[in-house]
Amino acid sequence: MPVTGPDFISFQARDLAASQAFYERYLGLVRSPAGPPHAVVFATTPIAFALRDVVPGTDLASAARPGIGAAIWLHSTDVQAIHDALVTDGHTIVSAPVDGPFGRTFTFADPDGYQVTLHDRA
Repeated sequence: MPVTGPDFISFQARDLAASQAFYERYLGLVRSPAGPPHAVVFATTPIAFALRDVVPGTDLASAARPGIGAAIWLHSTDVQAIHDALVTDGHTIVSAPVDGPFGRTFTFADPDGYQVTLHDRA
């Protein structure tokens, strides 16, 4: 049986509560009641997005940038408002908003340094 596509995205987080608060506050994500105690699974569709405690043996602090080489894009209905809130509160913007084939798009770094791109064209 062939693979049908991506089904789950998860980031390891050094401070799970702080990362959860970041994604809830700035991206408006809502925690799903499902999920194990070492993780926060958000109610996202069509692909589940989660944060989890750091896996033993993983040293995120020594990584120049966690997830380097992977491109994580999330759809948003108000990219500019999220960008502006992140800037106002001093969070790292990796690339400024531009208008292109995926609509309004920009990339930010989350509390652990993962780079996430938001776009508004579905």
